[in-house]
Amino acid sequence: MTAIKTTSTIQQNKQYALDNCPVSYVMEKIGGYWKPIILYHLSNGEKRYSELKRAIPAITEKMLIQHLKQMEHDGLVIRRAKPIVPPHVSYILSESGEALIPVIDAMAKWALKEMEK
Repeated sequence: MTAIKTTSTIQQNKQYALDNCPVSYVMEKIGGYWKPIILYHLSNGEKRYSELKRAIPAITEKMLIQHLKQMEHDGLVIRRAKPIVPPHVSYILSESGEALIPVIDAMAKWALKEMEK
């Protein structure tokens, strides 16, 4: 994998946008295709990995794992692992993730309205 040159103009522009534009900041945290869908399913409460995979059948295991790790790193999701055999891992929204639910709900309401057209 190639390293990202942090002093490049593109990276500096991206960092400037993240530091100064709230929409850019939000999109950095929940942008992409899968993150809002994962957040939507976690809005109903704690879910095990297998429950999320069943709820979002089109997502690959790699993408689900990758996005859950990113959202955990960004403080949107809390990973709970119980030290038993087999491991029992579940995910729940953090306080910051919970604060995004009105945004996700607004997206869903907009979509339902647009789909009726």
